[in-house]
Amino acid sequence: MWKSVPNMLTFMRLGLTVVFLSMILYSPGVADRALFLDVAFVLFVIAGLTDIVDGHVARRWNATSKFGRMIDPLVDKILVCGAFLCFAVIGVPKLFHWGPAMLGIVHWAVAGILVVREAYVTVLRHRAEARGINFAAVKLGKIKMFIQVFAIGTVLVKVAHVSAAWGDWFTMVVFTLMVAVTVASGLQATWRIRTSQS
Repeated sequence: MWKSVPNMLTFMRLGLTVVFLSMILYSPGVADRALFLDVAFVLFVIAGLTDIVDGHVARRWNATSKFGRMIDPLVDKILVCGAFLCFAVIGVPKLFHWGPAMLGIVHWAVAGILVVREAYVTVLRHRAEARGINFAAVKLGKIKMFIQVFAIGTVLVKVAHVSAAWGDWFTMVVFTLMVAVTVASGLQATWRIRTSQS
């Protein structure tokens, strides 16, 4: 029974992700946008907690599997990349009184970097697993995921509650750190594959 729990939690997180992303896209048309985004934030936190719990259960009950190693990071990627794509679509966060063109460049550049990195590493993971190489998450990948999740939370809180200038600066610092770690973890994944083949 316990061996099926991690995968059940992963599919639960996928369902929460679909609802969460839908709420982001729908939020501009909601009268009480702050409350609506607060609810979305709670769903986002719950989704994140299921990720922590399924990993703990998998290790505690020795329920890790090749399927789990493939599907769990895939759902994480849908959550993270989907969130930043949705942010780009609705044009948030607003930063430094920049115009729509500049904001569009920033939003889509951030989303694009994340999507390209995640797609690239997913291909590497599939190839590695097909060759019998364990390509489970490593420390830098976990740090990357934490910063990406933190960045999503930062955007939600900023859009719902923060209009002061410090919010713009804080968001830019978080975005810059996130992009740097995302690129670094992609380079590390390439190095892991080359090392395993040598």
